Amino acid sequence: MSLLLVTGTSTEVGKTVVTAALAATARGAGRSVAVCKPAQTGIAPGEPGDLAEVERLAGPVKTVELARYPEPLAPDTAARRCGQPLLTLEETAEAVRALDGADLTLVEGAGGVLVRLGEFTLVDLARELDAPVVVVAAAGLGTLNHSELTVRALESAGVRCAGLVIGSWPGEPDLATECNRTDLPRVTGVDVVGVVPAGAGSWEQERFVAAAPGWFIPGWSARH
Repeated sequence: MSLLLVTGTSTEVGKTVVTAALAATARGAGRSVAVCKPAQTGIAPGEPGDLAEVERLAGPVKTVELARYPEPLAPDTAARRCGQPLLTLEETAEAVRALDGADLTLVEGAGGVLVRLGEFTLVDLARELDAPVVVVAAAGLGTLNHSELTVRALESAGVRCAGLVIGSWPGEPDLATECNRTDLPRVTGVDVVGVVPAGAGSWEQERFVAAAPGWFIPGWSARH
């Protein structure tokens, strides 16, 4: 099994759409895909969450959600507020390892890399699973600082960053956005391996699946 964790420099940077794009690209190459969302927040029981969005965009994949909390907060805070137990690192790692029948397993975090998914962060999970992490970054002002801090947090924990993906590239990028695309590898030491166009999350599945492989550097996704 190939394993890749997906985090972001913050919330609302496009992690779910990038996860769907990675899944669609792998499926297009003939690989089976599983996606785990350890903790889903801000969604009521029975409502479609991030995993449903991944399936809507990428097509049939095996999905596993371990915990769901109704308030749109960090998972550990949301769990405490509704009286649910916090996820543990051991049970989460075990659930991910149980997906070893898939050629590629993707694990989507919540918010930024140090947001607590339960009693642990995505960094802790990556170390436990000995898995690389792809970082989804914003395109505009502020992304250089946020991206460098995120990569440094991974590096300091001994976790490999598999690359940066710009989660939402505008149709008419301004000067800062254009400069950021060049500067992100320079300040982080990590390549920009993918760029997802703004609005792709609203596309129909057929269009999304056809376009997704072209958003990543040729050959990069096949190595993960």
